[in-house]
Amino acid sequence: MAQKSTEREQQAPDENDQRKPQELTDVTKRSWGYVLGKTLREFGRDQCTDLAAGLTYYAVLAIFPALLAIVSLLGVVGQAGSTSDTILQLVRDLGSGQVADLLEGPITSLTESPAAGVALIVGVLGALWSASGYVGGFGRAMNRIYGIDEGRPIWKLRPTMLGVTAFTVVLIVVAALILVLSGPVARTVGDLIGLGDSAVFVWNVVKWPVLGVIAIVIVAVLYYWSPNIKQPKFKWMSLGSLVALVIWLIASVGFGFYVANFSNYNATYGSLGAVIVFLLWLWITNNALLFGAEFDAELERGRELQAGMKAERDILLPPRDTAQTEKKAAALAKDELEGLRLRQAAAAEIRRNGDEVPEADGDGGSAPSADHPEPDKR
Repeated sequence: MAQKSTEREQQAPDENDQRKPQELTDVTKRSWGYVLGKTLREFGRDQCTDLAAGLTYYAVLAIFPALLAIVSLLGVVGQAGSTSDTILQLVRDLGSGQVADLLEGPITSLTESPAAGVALIVGVLGALWSASGYVGGFGRAMNRIYGIDEGRPIWKLRPTMLGVTAFTVVLIVVAALILVLSGPVARTVGDLIGLGDSAVFVWNVVKWPVLGVIAIVIVAVLYYWSPNIKQPKFKWMSLGSLVALVIWLIASVGFGFYVANFSNYNATYGSLGAVIVFLLWLWITNNALLFGAEFDAELERGRELQAGMKAERDILLPPRDTAQTEKKAAALAKDELEGLRLRQAAAAEIRRNGDEVPEADGDGGSAPSADHPEPDKR
């Protein structure tokens, strides 16, 4: 059960408390064993596989607006045709020929449309709005992992999520353009700067480390800004994000090998086989991200425990905000008070009719408190 951010704020020390081990080498062997075991157990308790399924849904909603933005952006500079061909070929090279066939019609019609500028605006706005659903869902998953509720009011939370979304969408578009910038497109750029075919070779080598850096930055931003907790400090590469990326690479390679050699999704799902494979890969990706976040959370717990802090139940990182928690608590208290009045009025009516009200359903129970005040006798 998530801890109220108001309670966490009262209990948590400063996020940069110097009593905690500052370096990974300061974490004891016993603490590492606890962290690893706790990560595996909490991954199941937090139902991260279900959370990953929800994130997969949000990711799918964001894909087509993002493709629209990418193709439209290249259409503005006259490279829409090459871009669409490259995107479709990349999908086919990944073994998803049926997905490419599904995408070919919409992408081709988009590249032939004269209103590339309008499509670009629509695509960017659609991608931002759709992707903000993913970022918001990721933030809720992170809150569950850290065992805290969302305390940021909507006027703070929404701009934060949109800012994170805009930043990540820009990086994803850059990554997509890097993938697109190959073959004829890369050769054209090489001719423009006087490098010719050598530019293609150099770029094909350099682009993969660049894509790796982009992935690292996206994960770091999601881990730091999406949850309602103050991290000790921003890290471009936390140990959890490294774990997530390694698991994702291994799982992606293993899943690709399995699909190519052992499974036959087309026989089971027909024309939807490639789509099912893609959805499973997205689900694997989100599981890897959540496992890395879980590892970071449990590593923080281990550091706190090693410092003698009472973190065996709750991770003692302070919340970013508590205003929404207080508002929700007040609304809940109001609902409970109204329910109490309704129940007691019904009990009084039952007594007036000469019937007996069982104590459990009558006026018995705890005395009124600050959260449950004495109801009106009207």
